[in-house]
Amino acid sequence: MAAAAESGARTWPGSGSPRLGSPAGSPVLGISGRARPGSGPERTGRSIGPAAPGHSFRKVTLTKPTFCHLCSDFIWGLAGFLCDVCNFMSHEKCLKQVKTPCTSIAPSLVRVPVAHCFGSLGLYKRKFCVVCRKSLEVPALRCEVCEMHVHPDCVPFACSDCRRCHQDGQQDYDTYHHHWREGNLPSGARCEVCRKTCGSSDVLSGVRCEWCGVQAHSVCSAALPPECTFGRLRSMVLPPSCVRLLSRNFSKMHCFRIPETVALELGDGDDGLDGSAATGLGREMLTATESTKQTLKIFDGNDSMRRNQFRLVTVPRLARNEEVTEAALRAYYINEDPRDFQLQALPLTILSGNAQAPGKAGTTEEEASKGSGPRDSMPEAWVIRSLPRTQELLKIYPGWLKVGMAYVSIRVNSESTARSVVQEVLPMLGRQVEDQERFQLIEVLMSSRQVQRTVLMDEELLLDRLWDIRQTSVRQVSQTRFYVAESRAMAPHVSLFVGGLPPGLCLQDYSNLLHEAMATKAAVVSVSHVYSLQGAVILDVTCFAEAERLYMLARDTAVHGRPLTALVLPDVLHTKLPPDCCPLLVFVNPKSGGLKGRELLCSFRKLLNPHQVFELTNGGPLPGFHLFSQVPCFRVLVCGGDGTVGWVLAALEETRRHLACPEPSVAILPLGTGNDLGRVLRWGAGYSGEDPFSVLVSVDEADAVLMDRWTILLDAHETDSTENSVVDTEPPKIVQMNNYCGIGIDAELSLDFHQAREEEPGKFTSRFHNKGVYVRVGLQKISHSRSLHKEIRLQVEQQEVELPNIEGLIFINIPRCWGWALRDSAVWARARSRVGCALESALPRAPTSALRSSRLLQYKWMVSPGFRPPGT
Repeated sequence: MAAAAESGARTWPGSGSPRLGSPAGSPVLGISGRARPGSGPERTGRSIGPAAPGHSFRKVTLTKPTFCHLCSDFIWGLAGFLCDVCNFMSHEKCLKQVKTPCTSIAPSLVRVPVAHCFGSLGLYKRKFCVVCRKSLEVPALRCEVCEMHVHPDCVPFACSDCRRCHQDGQQDYDTYHHHWREGNLPSGARCEVCRKTCGSSDVLSGVRCEWCGVQAHSVCSAALPPECTFGRLRSMVLPPSCVRLLSRNFSKMHCFRIPETVALELGDGDDGLDGSAATGLGREMLTATESTKQTLKIFDGNDSMRRNQFRLVTVPRLARNEEVTEAALRAYYINEDPRDFQLQALPLTILSGNAQAPGKAGTTEEEASKGSGPRDSMPEAWVIRSLPRTQELLKIYPGWLKVGMAYVSIRVNSESTARSVVQEVLPMLGRQVEDQERFQLIEVLMSSRQVQRTVLMDEELLLDRLWDIRQTSVRQVSQTRFYVAESRAMAPHVSLFVGGLPPGLCLQDYSNLLHEAMATKAAVVSVSHVYSLQGAVILDVTCFAEAERLYMLARDTAVHGRPLTALVLPDVLHTKLPPDCCPLLVFVNPKSGGLKGRELLCSFRKLLNPHQVFELTNGGPLPGFHLFSQVPCFRVLVCGGDGTVGWVLAALEETRRHLACPEPSVAILPLGTGNDLGRVLRWGAGYSGEDPFSVLVSVDEADAVLMDRWTILLDAHETDSTENSVVDTEPPKIVQMNNYCGIGIDAELSLDFHQAREEEPGKFTSRFHNKGVYVRVGLQKISHSRSLHKEIRLQVEQQEVELPNIEGLIFINIPRCWGWALRDSAVWARARSRVGCALESALPRAPTSALRSSRLLQYKWMVSPGFRPPGT
């Protein structure tokens, strides 16, 4: 076993330091330039002793208005109690009621580790970081699934406690408990228990269940039943126990079909800090503290040195060695005895990337004093090193536990192997009569961005394994767990949706095409479903490595000039759905109207199961309908304009023969420019920022109404070719009509608007602007006559109708057009409310193709939130 400090390396031993939780004389810590606790409050007095759970409270003198993080009330007077590690502030009277764990021990309280899904940087007003509890005054990150907010430099210290949205073969549960998330509640939030205000816009206080939405004080939450019933939206939520996804090689972004945006890169996409940014902030802090304090760069093991990622710690120049060691551990939220660690000096050659390896750098500087006396000068950079240990106390968790969280503690020494540990803990866990050879030891790294599982070899020495982890990162030990689980062969199975293929082919043709484009392996890849009209297939892959290869390759592959789309789809266990469950399938078009779909996507992912929310620009509506193909009863919510609704209804018509629920009710959240269909069905003129929860409640309470949908066959005239006297006949084109079908100036105008928005979507960011574009382009179009009546003939019930001099001909299915209600007049007539009736309207003074015939296709069930007749 290697020594903690190599020969010639300068060390700063932590021997003789006070016990953790007794931070007498603790220096002020600096985290990436933000003052660690109490740049406002001034420290006075000594620690008040150990405080549960895991906090290190001490009495401080308040120099600015401060609020208690437990009761959210103002702290009157000059004295408060502050945790030196996580910045939790409390009244003296509230100390005994504190139940919120300190950030340093929070990873040990996670029941089932689930990684987070962070999006891009954004500004979140009046929100707080769940790690350091500071306000988010700079661009921060937010989990797209559980709404956890963190500073970018606090991401490595966040717990892997995201919502568990599917079963993955690891600790699968059928019963779900409340998933509490602290703080960032609305200021008017009421506690479910005491009915008093539990939200605050001043501090991080109160808790909320991310599944059912119940809100409570952290103290009152213990009085609620532990089991979560998913609240008001329980009939619309796809239960996590009914969704299965084996996602060993895929990130959370891939599993939830969230496009990877340009986000802040922290190391290799896992965790870490930008050392250069911290350097500049550190210099500002050093200037502010003048000559009485000194700012140090603290690295955590070889990994942070390799990435040049460090934390800044500000200490008095006369600080003792043990005080600096303790401050360094607190900067990394390490809840261990400082006497087990030391600080090793790093020369500048290591920081500049010169030849020597991390952790083995020699130095010509004089070795640090080994006593506990004050120091006059300290080097700029240090690395935390763990001292060698002859034995350690190791927690072993049972991998088969369905309810609660339990573990057994055993001591391991230099001779303890993974097999010997399994044999020792099985009798302690009540499995002494079973075959011990069927069990194995699994190491789980609970990073905030990814949870990694590694099966340890039977002969692996655990003490050496822990030593290697601490050399890589001391903090990583607190994020590592060991599970004993039964060895079982898990059959790999991944469903991949591949779209963008040529339409109209058969199964064998699609298989050959994919083999040519991506060299698929026939032994592990098969085509399970073919959607020929949409040019898409579903691949069943029985090898995790091959599934990952195909997924990454498809995103960079084009077939016949069209790029492919690849999505990872879970399996819905429809036989396990509750009898009263009618899950909601949500489609959102983020490009519609005022571009409000992006925020709605995030909101619906948090309110529902993210597996039931689909972004239409990423594969269209077909992946959603395939996922719900075996669900016996479901509903659909379309968030977009009239064109988006027509897109989804067309896909529904093409796939209905594959669905167990062929006629689901469809609701609309109008995001488009005109939103005629939304007006008629009483969903309003357009979305204007209403609470997404209220929208879902309205969908749940809406009544179903019937709406006609028409199929229109466009057929071109037969023309004689000049060569060989061959008659050229273009194939007929079939389109479906929901609102209206226009020929002439209105069709030309709509096409120009659509093409302009596709070319420059950034210019079409509001409905008001879009309508202005319509007016401007329309005025340009009416400047010349098209004499449409000379180009077309209109027949109704085999009788020809004489057309006046018109510019357009419109067939209307709903009693509204472009936001106008039809009125009784010479031009406009109210449509009669009988099935099979459409209204023809003529626009005075336009171009066209020939309309051959039209017929009623079928009706669709739509849902309307009101009882009044549509269009009134």
